[in-house]
Formats: sequence, C-alpha cells, structure tokens
Amino acid sequence: MSAPHARNGGIDVLRGLSILLVVVHHVAIRIPLRTSPLALVLPKRALNALSYNGYEAVFVFFVISGFLITSHARSRWGALPRIHLRTFYARRFARIAPCLALLVAVLAALHLARVDGYVIARPGQSLPRAVLAVVLLHLNWYEGVTGYLPGSWDVLWSLSIEETFYLGFPLFCRALHRERIVAIALFVLAASLPFAHRAVEGNQIWQEKAYLPGVAAIATGCLAALVPTWVTPKKVIGNRVLAAVGATAIASVLVIEDLLWKVLADATLLVLTIGTAILLVALTRLAALGTRPLPGLGWLRAWGRSSYEIYLTHMFVVLSVVAFVKARAISPTYAALAYLPVVILAWALGEIVARRYSIPAEQALRPRLLG
Repeated sequence: MSAPHARNGGIDVLRGLSILLVVVHHVAIRIPLRTSPLALVLPKRALNALSYNGYEAVFVFFVISGFLITSHARSRWGALPRIHLRTFYARRFARIAPCLALLVAVLAALHLARVDGYVIARPGQSLPRAVLAVVLLHLNWYEGVTGYLPGSWDVLWSLSIEETFYLGFPLFCRALHRERIVAIALFVLAASLPFAHRAVEGNQIWQEKAYLPGVAAIATGCLAALVPTWVTPKKVIGNRVLAAVGATAIASVLVIEDLLWKVLADATLLVLTIGTAILLVALTRLAALGTRPLPGLGWLRAWGRSSYEIYLTHMFVVLSVVAFVKARAISPTYAALAYLPVVILAWALGEIVARRYSIPAEQALRPRLLG
C-alpha cells in the first residue's frame, strides 16, 4: 500500500473556479448581472458565462471527483480491483458525513423556526421526507417528482448522485476483477452521457439532476485516472499543450454552449467532461514534472481546498446578502455590488467550517471507523 497523493495545486485551482461559478450562479438568478453596470462594458455572452454556468460547473466537479477518487485508490491499493471495501467506505463516510449531518441539522432547525427562505412548503414536500431523501441519497429524484426544495437543500442533489456512485464503485471494481475490464465498463458509462441526458427530456428538474448523466461524468474522471503514463507527453511543453486543449474545451462550453448545442446537442456535455478529463491528466503530469500553477491564483487554490464546505454552506451567505439587498430596496444598478461580499463571505464561512469542524471531525472519526 503506497502513500496517498499530495495535493495538486492546479487541480485545486480548477475546483476553486468551479465552486466560484456555482456561487456566482446562485447570486445571479436572484440579482442578475444584466441589470448592473457590467452590462455596459461586457457583452451579453460574457455576462451569461459568468452568471449561468453553475450546472456545468457541477459536472466539472463530478469529473474531478472521479479522477481524484480513482487516483487515490490506485495509489493506495495498486489497482482498482484490490480496493479494500471497509477502508474505502470508512474514509468516504468520515469525509462526507460530519459536514452533511451538521448542515441538515441546521436546515431542519431553520425550517422549524419558520425562517424565511428555509421553510419546506411546496405541496407534497415535508421536512422528514427531505431529510430521508438526503440520508438515502435520492434528493435529486425527490426534487424531480415534487419540485425544487429551498436553496440550501437544493444543492444536495449532486451529493445524492456522487455518493450513490461511490457506494457501488468499489463493489463494481472488485466484481470485474481486472482493471482493464473496469476501464472498458467506465468507457461505456462515460460515453453514455449524451444518450442518458437526452433520455430524461421532458422534466426539466429531472433532466438536470438524473443519476445517469452525473454518473457518466464521474466515470469520465475515473477513466482519465487510468490513462497510462505513456499516453501523456513526458515533457512540460507537451503537457502544457494538452492542458490548453482541455481548458479550451471547457471554456468553449462555458462561453458558447448555445452555439455548440445547435451542432452537437446533448453531446456538448461530452466536450465539457472530456475537456475536464484532458486538463486533469495534464495537470497531474505537470505536477509530477515539478511545475507549479500560474502565479496569482492562490486564492482560487484556497477555494478549491475548501470546495466541499463552501458548496454545502454558501447558500446561507447568498440568501442572507440577497435578503439584505431586497430589504434595503437597493436599486439593480448597485445591487451587483453584493457579489463581492458574497464571494468573500462564502469562502470565509466554508474555510471556518472546514478548519474548525469538518477536518477535525474527519480526523477524529476516521481512526474509529478503521479500527
């Protein structure tokens, strides 16, 4: 059993950019940038790229998650079919459960206190059923059937997909016995993304949050982690070219997705996931060659390191700042100034939760679960 990987600064930057897009998106649907002074200096396409790529950013997260989990599993056990089930599940539970349990407890308390923005009031929904959907990893399906939950609950849809995948992943790898067969199965899953996304058309919520498209994105990341080292150029310049190809693919979806969709339809999502996978492979090779992320991006690396905690907690900041803007009847022109405090406070809250609670809880819980 080898030592786990050190953190990759470039991957943290990508993860930080993704969570930043999610946070900005959740502000933008409440305080649109098109009514701000930015609309005078930025083209509409640039404003849309800043404002409405939260869903795409989650798919980037899915690919990163699959890549890191698979890379760490291979580093720890040598090959995926040798994954130790108890260790895998214990480590995953220790990482995910403490912060998630705290969030659900806080949200339940806010619902019972009837705090505006946190009350589950849609017909067919209830607090016990929402909690059950979180615990049993089907909140995405629950929203698809009953409608959107309040914002701080809604973000948990992606966790239902991700953790459902990781419940089956080690069993899947061990059952297939050979890593090459695992890779073939992952390829089939990854390639199914456009078909899986098209198959759920008709219900907008379910199309966004269905299991199979998310699983396909995670499988893409897993597959990328299995790419043999000989496939990737071993010189810095080659890997930088590879990184540029991946980054260009991601940027094209973020900026001109509407144009790509006219040509590629649901396969546009493959451009995003494959581009992310290519970039992750390049960033991993560049780190192994001793290169560092571009200077001036330390703040994005910080976002990436606490991305899980920021993702779970940022809606508290978004809803509070938006409520303040509306209570003060701030004009649309100046309301856009709220983006800066949201970004700063969302990072600060996530960082505090990570350092003061979730990381210490994980470190305390993991040895007990591993025995």
